[in-house]
Amino acid sequence: MGCISFGAMQRPSNLSAILCLVAGIAIFSVQDLILKLLSGSYPLHEAMVLRSVTAIPFMLAITWWFDGSLRTLVSRSWPAMLMRGLLNFLAYTAYYLALAALPMATTVALYFTAPLIIVILSVVMLHEKVSLRRWFAVALGFGGVLILVRPGGAVFDWAALLPIFCGFAYALSMIMARKMGTRDSAAAMAFWGNNAFLVCSLALSLIYGPGGHAEAFHPSLAFLTRGWQAPTAFDAALMCSCGLIAAVGLTLLTQAYRIGLSSVVAPFEFSFAFWGLLWGWMFWRQLPDGLGWLGIAVIIGAGIYVLRAEGMEPAAATAKPAVP
Repeated sequence: MGCISFGAMQRPSNLSAILCLVAGIAIFSVQDLILKLLSGSYPLHEAMVLRSVTAIPFMLAITWWFDGSLRTLVSRSWPAMLMRGLLNFLAYTAYYLALAALPMATTVALYFTAPLIIVILSVVMLHEKVSLRRWFAVALGFGGVLILVRPGGAVFDWAALLPIFCGFAYALSMIMARKMGTRDSAAAMAFWGNNAFLVCSLALSLIYGPGGHAEAFHPSLAFLTRGWQAPTAFDAALMCSCGLIAAVGLTLLTQAYRIGLSSVVAPFEFSFAFWGLLWGWMFWRQLPDGLGWLGIAVIIGAGIYVLRAEGMEPAAATAKPAVP
């Protein structure tokens, strides 16, 4: 099954899943950059509303293109898809609120608890068999991220709990994608997930959008409670561009965990660290030091090790996990 096959799942396809995951993370990193640039002037819920509304036509087009019909959006499991969308909303909201208060390195490091949680949940919820090689690869990748970002004293800020919560909620949503992938397409799950984003962001906008709330001292709370601001044409275009990013990125990430074993795919979440480095260099001319490059090498080594371990264990790699 190729990366662009978004219909009903037939069997695990780990290489295609890895490609989908890496591509989805690369695309989503652009949204992270945009929201980071806008976080000092606009509220998060405003950007999310514009993003979610703009994403709807793109998601309908993606569903039509890959599923051949919009009928796949009509599913008896739509409540579960909305629940998964709520988990994604909580995850990304927590992450971006943390990003407003913590250094980028600290936020990313704490977020990377997600691949570890995914592997653990893949054993508990999906009954996947995780070899010692995969456990070692996950631990190696996580160690590489710690070397790369080296979180400092800012972790004692209460906002440091937000990316950890993000990691858990994101992990649970991707495990749900694996379980639901036997009956629902990635495009349908992404569509209903976007609807959950829209409803939740509208609810926050009803509460905080009119303004009148005292400007919070903490950056995370300020990003959450700030009233709507009239955006410039350029800033509005940036927010709306997140709709296309979300449509493509959510579909790719969902597809990755639909068609691949979660314990195999999860270590490649660490590729997000590379995009943080790239945007940091392009926009702020920041480059890693010697330890930073060592961290990059360790992360690359972990990904290669997963692929080699996958080749060494064909039976485990292709066996369909039990879905209760």
